[in-house]
Amino acid sequence: MTDTIADMLTRIRNSSKVKKDKVFIPFSKVKLEIAKILKREGFIADFSEIKPDTEGYKFGGLEVTLKYDEGQSAINTINRVSKPGQRQYVSKDELPVVLNNYGIAIISTSSGMMTNRQAKKAGLGGEVVCEVY
Repeated sequence: MTDTIADMLTRIRNSSKVKKDKVFIPFSKVKLEIAKILKREGFIADFSEIKPDTEGYKFGGLEVTLKYDEGQSAINTINRVSKPGQRQYVSKDELPVVLNNYGIAIISTSSGMMTNRQAKKAGLGGEVVCEVY
């Protein structure tokens, strides 16, 4: 597998469609930062880091607890924008507006991962990783 971020987003998307409570995602620092942003913005309920050889888990990873409101998932759509074959970079003036600012775009900047709103305040551009709403 070459695109591990797309795998993470697909696992979250598929689990929310079938109303699962939790989803396991193999660990990486980038995925941890994405999970922190999703929790801070209210799209997931919680996440926890799982160490290797923990009961029931052979490898380390993240256990993401999905968030539902009256049976509806907090995440309606979660899409990968920048792909390994076609990276999408934007300047500070071209930052995307997702669903009239009801959604977020996660941007990888020189100062780390942040939302499109945070990047606009900081005056930074970067790679558009994904859009969530």
